[in-house]
Amino acid sequence: MTSIEIQNETKRKMEKSLELLKEELKSIRTGRATPGLVENVRVSCYGSLTPIKQLANISAPEPQLIVISPYDPSVIKDIDKAISQSDLGLTTNTDGKIIRVLIPPLSGDRRGKIVTQIKEMTETSKISIRNIRRDANKHIDKEEKDSVLTEDEAKKAKEQIQKFIHENEAGINELLKQKTGEILTI
Repeated sequence: MTSIEIQNETKRKMEKSLELLKEELKSIRTGRATPGLVENVRVSCYGSLTPIKQLANISAPEPQLIVISPYDPSVIKDIDKAISQSDLGLTTNTDGKIIRVLIPPLSGDRRGKIVTQIKEMTETSKISIRNIRRDANKHIDKEEKDSVLTEDEAKKAKEQIQKFIHENEAGINELLKQKTGEILTI
């Protein structure tokens, strides 16, 4: 592989890791109703586990309320059961056609636990990105040893990969700051 190919592959993997963190953070309860809170809860219906977002329209008409309107009313009980059994700690109210999920306010203690959970998630993401860098650097060293890359090319590639690390860690820190701010100010 050329140094450009290694750099592009590394950048793609790091960006994917950052996107995964964004998706995980969507499901963290902040005390404010957002469709992202329940959209990836998996429902056992039609013989498989399906995310709610594929089975229903999800909206948040009020800051403390999520409304779920299933496309097929026959799955309403399955969706209700899946939300109740999820680790989100939410209760549902069903009227036969739609499901209402009330979002209770968070206590100070619960907010602290959620912030700790978010910090752990972001640290795991940083570790993942560092592992990607380690693997890329090993690959560069191997290509240099095999005389595919010159010493200068290898050095430049490693510097570029280090730059990717700084960019992605800055993105992770920004996500941490935003989500922590959401939780502590609500």
